[in-house]
Amino acid sequence: MSQGHRLVGLDVARCLALLGMVATHVLDERTPAGDLTFGQWLAGGRASALFAVLAGVSLALMTREPLRGAPLARRSAAIAVRAVLIGLLGLVLGGLETGIAVILAYYGLLFLLGLPFTLLRLRALVVLAVGWVVLAPVASHLIRPHLPPRGFENPSFGQLLDPGRLASELLFTGYYPVVPWLAYLLVGLALGRADLRDRSLLTALAGGGLGVALLATQVSRTLVDPVVAAENATGMFGTTPTGGDWSWLLVVAPHSATPFDLAQTIGSAVCVVATCLLLARVLPRAATVALAVVFGAGTMTLTLYSLHVVMRTPEVWPPEDPTTYADHVLALLAIGAAFVLLGRRGPLETVVGLPVRWAKSRDGPSRRGRP
Repeated sequence: MSQGHRLVGLDVARCLALLGMVATHVLDERTPAGDLTFGQWLAGGRASALFAVLAGVSLALMTREPLRGAPLARRSAAIAVRAVLIGLLGLVLGGLETGIAVILAYYGLLFLLGLPFTLLRLRALVVLAVGWVVLAPVASHLIRPHLPPRGFENPSFGQLLDPGRLASELLFTGYYPVVPWLAYLLVGLALGRADLRDRSLLTALAGGGLGVALLATQVSRTLVDPVVAAENATGMFGTTPTGGDWSWLLVVAPHSATPFDLAQTIGSAVCVVATCLLLARVLPRAATVALAVVFGAGTMTLTLYSLHVVMRTPEVWPPEDPTTYADHVLALLAIGAAFVLLGRRGPLETVVGLPVRWAKSRDGPSRRGRP
């Protein structure tokens, strides 16, 4: 099976992450009776975690060729510039009135801080990821009481006037705090370093990821008061209460960045990625091509996520209405399919990819013949 089929599986996973994030933005969190809706149960916290794990996979694929000296420095600088461009786009979108917690500023910083970890081997990444899941939430719990109070606005250019507060929100107190969320990137890097063409490995990853997700959820529910668990089932705002009791680290609520939340969402993300890769490998070539078209939105998630955020502004889209979810999905899938059929990259993917392509063009000919 060719590399192309492997990438189709990753694009399917990216598309699912995109549609899941749209669902959390558009669909209701609770039924009229007060119960958790199926959409929130399925996608809440998991879709954005899948997005972040796939960021790690992408970073691993961009850095899979071993380099030294100037070529390594150029590639690292190019990826850093790419990360800054994504972060700046996040600041632009964060200034819009959408009611959405925009992830891109955090996402860009996640890429930037993840660069040093690309030098690690698979085993070291796995060990570090496990340790990060446990220790990063503890560090956050200790550090956050000493940081400026968080705001509830998206990071935007206006916040550059207070860089210290902006940094604390991006790293620790915001909706997608980068320090604990590095666990997702580390897991993605480990996945990208593994042999994702191995069906046996993919099967083990799918089953293992599902097992970890179920185990983390069950253990948390055993340890946490059912009333507390039910109240926080729709999720928190990125962290547990600052200065709260240590028992908050036992909850598995979406966007709580606790060890159980990280483990549960990492497990589900690994399961989804492995399952999508398996699907792309076992299907006949014609079916895989169809899969690539139907889920073509996964090839341009940066563009389509940004489009979705813009669509959520009052000037572009009608007032918030859960029934518009199907319209969002159809629009995003149609655009993605059209770009795949035309053989084109997304416009924002083209722009942020320029630094990496420049670095490859500078170093490509000189790498030939190297050991």
